[in-house]
Amino acid sequence: MDLILKYFPNLTELQQEQFSKLYDLYLDWNSKINVVSRKDIEELYLRHVLHSLGIAKVMEFKDGASIMDVGTGGGFPGIPLAILFPNCKFHLVDSINKKLKVVSGVTEALELTNVKVSHSRVEEINETYDFIVSRAVTAMPRFVSWIKNKVAKKSNNELKNGILYLKGGDLSEELESFPKATLYNLTDYFKEDFFETKKVVHLPIKYKRK
Repeated sequence: MDLILKYFPNLTELQQEQFSKLYDLYLDWNSKINVVSRKDIEELYLRHVLHSLGIAKVMEFKDGASIMDVGTGGGFPGIPLAILFPNCKFHLVDSINKKLKVVSGVTEALELTNVKVSHSRVEEINETYDFIVSRAVTAMPRFVSWIKNKVAKKSNNELKNGILYLKGGDLSEELESFPKATLYNLTDYFKEDFFETKKVVHLPIKYKRK
């Protein structure tokens, strides 16, 4: 928890309380449904919570922004972002239902009223969002094909509407066909070794009629 306060010192009391509850909630849920590896549960705040909040260092969502988290798994990056941005709407989507039991359980325990959870393939979602976030669920070309027609037309935030993607390693080949993509190194924001190769990719996506 100290790690979160180190980089986000202006949290409200409620946000501090919600973030501090995450460890025990995931420890409990993980004993029933495995969504976080044993090694990672010990470093939950570094490897999952702070990593998710890397997106917040790149983009401070304005109140009212709508964000879909694709392949949310155990609720990352969606849940930490929903705590940090209580006045934004988050839609957490995954095709594996048992993972969403954990997401729903954690969301309810934290009383997060700005989170909607859907058991669905992203292609079947018929809404549009300002941003689509995810954590390395697939290569960018495939991801872009999944979220076609799901980015809202009007941009109200500092960055243009589109994808904010957490990814590690050398992305030059993967992003070859996306010249408009911007890479943000998380080492510019976080000093821990874990973030050495980690990045946030922002890819603006033009609104297309279906």
